[in-house]
Parts: sequence; structure tokens; C-alpha cells
Amino acid sequence: MPFSSLTDANDVARAMLALDRAWSILRERPGMVLGSEDAERTRLAVIIAGCAPLALNDDDLIARSIERFAATQGPQP
Repeated sequence: MPFSSLTDANDVARAMLALDRAWSILRERPGMVLGSEDAERTRLAVIIAGCAPLALNDDDLIARSIERFAATQGPQP
């Protein structure tokens, strides 16, 4: 589970909300989701779990996560 490192229920809820919002943003951007939706959403969840302790607020968490997702996307075909 990507959010298993988060022990507080509020942090898990925050991460889940950020996942939904960030995923919605990424799906609207052409070329951002290159693999299967399940795999890419799981990758985003792992990124969010890693960014959560560093984020200043929900918007910052989403922005950091999207930025890292794009940076770790790999080469495009």
C-alpha cells in the first residue's frame, strides 16, 4: 500500500484527496499518463506518500507530486 508509511488517519485522508486531485489534473494533460492507468496511479500514490511530510499544504502536496511525477516519467515514445 502506497500510504502505509503514513500513520495518522488525517495524513492518509489528506494523501487520498491529493491523489484524486492530482490524478484528475494529470489525466487532463496530454502525454502525462504513459503506462496503464493502474500502474501510473499507483506510481503517483507512492510519490504523494513521499512528498506528504515535506508539503506545506494540500496545494503544495499536489504541485510537488505532479512535478515529481513528470520528472520521473522516463522517455516518451
